Amino acid sequence: MQKDAKNEMVASEGMVLLDTIRRLHRRNAIDRLLKLMKKTHPADIAWVFRYLTLNERTQVFSVVVQTHQIADFLGELDKTILLELVDGLTPQYLASVIQTMAPDDAADIFDYLPDKFAEEIRQFMHRADREEVEDLLQYDSKTAGGRMSPDFLSLDDELSVDDAIKWVQENSEEMEMAFYLYINHGDEGQLVGVLSLRELLTHKPYRQLKNIMNTNVISVPTETDQEEVAHIVSQYNILAVPVIDASGRMVGIVTVDDIIDVIREEATEDFLVMAGAGKDNEILLKSTFDMAITRAPWLFASWIGGLLALVIINVFENELQQVLALAGFIPIVMGMGGNIGTQSSTIIVRGMATGRINMNELWRVVFKEMRVGVLLGTLYGCLLGGVAYFTHGDMPMLGLVVSISVLFAMTLAATVGTFVPLVLKRLDIDAAVATGPFVTTSIDIVGVAAYFMIAKLLLNL
Repeated sequence: MQKDAKNEMVASEGMVLLDTIRRLHRRNAIDRLLKLMKKTHPADIAWVFRYLTLNERTQVFSVVVQTHQIADFLGELDKTILLELVDGLTPQYLASVIQTMAPDDAADIFDYLPDKFAEEIRQFMHRADREEVEDLLQYDSKTAGGRMSPDFLSLDDELSVDDAIKWVQENSEEMEMAFYLYINHGDEGQLVGVLSLRELLTHKPYRQLKNIMNTNVISVPTETDQEEVAHIVSQYNILAVPVIDASGRMVGIVTVDDIIDVIREEATEDFLVMAGAGKDNEILLKSTFDMAITRAPWLFASWIGGLLALVIINVFENELQQVLALAGFIPIVMGMGGNIGTQSSTIIVRGMATGRINMNELWRVVFKEMRVGVLLGTLYGCLLGGVAYFTHGDMPMLGLVVSISVLFAMTLAATVGTFVPLVLKRLDIDAAVATGPFVTTSIDIVGVAAYFMIAKLLLNL
């Protein structure tokens, strides 16, 4: 209850802020709007921008650029809105803003911008800042290297505790996760240990770091997929994970705030794909035409499936004319199969995403879901068969046809809905695509075909 009340309060405050900004904008109260922008958190302003019209965004943004929060604000914006707003800014001005951002946030901005525009901006940046960002841009944006921050505390293992404390006091201001100290060894700077700031402060000043550090360091290579990094952070309950290159040298850290973004993005992407709505996390910000274009290919699969189901029904047209009652149960047989197939696929995809499914025990998972399909198919098959029996007493075998069809459809759907995502995962293909129209449509086609074949066999049609 308290959590719901808190969410409602935050939403209410956001709408008040939105109404206030719109009212000041309509009155052209620039000074008051500027004061409001200066004392409002950049994330809150970015949230408001989602609900402003294009004209309102442009004019309010001209006020935001006058504040010291412009860099943080750009880092909070959705990609679609960001591209709209920076289109009117000069490369020189953007370079001055981006240089004040954390390197990983700056790299994200460059990743969004068109290549030509991004190159023009880099020409106006200081050499050190430009090289730092370019080092990050060499990695895929959805890997540990693309998500990492190069600002971390790294100390030589030969240092004493006293020297380490002095070094931290002098160098921690610009670093992320200053309470994690990473220990390196030798000229190559290979990562050999980690130490928390609390642990550092509890040891004698003369002790060397190599004697007190934790050598069991959880790290990831630069090419590790961001979803796997999120899983590691979640599993081991750490606030940051070090990123190493091929030689074992530490090159950055992925912090928990970035992991939260990854979890949200990956979950949103999976749900969109499972619903057949594409992969774009910002689909709600697209125009009507763009949304239609994004969703059309996925719906095409359902359209094809519908045509195939129609062909199958036409093939059994004579049988259907002999027993018209068969038509009434087609939507139920197809619906029950489609629903349990979607349930199984969703459970499996989410289980793989959270690491709860062991890919080495693929068949055990498949057979378990198959048994679930048999159990539920038997239950609902008997219920629907009973309905068919009592409503069509002149055809007692119709109840048996419906019962067996529901049992077959639900068992097959649960099996296919489980098997396909697991196989795609083994083939290193995004498993979420299997839970959309493809699984549902294929199950519908097979289900309706099996229904008519069972009816033809048992009713002697």
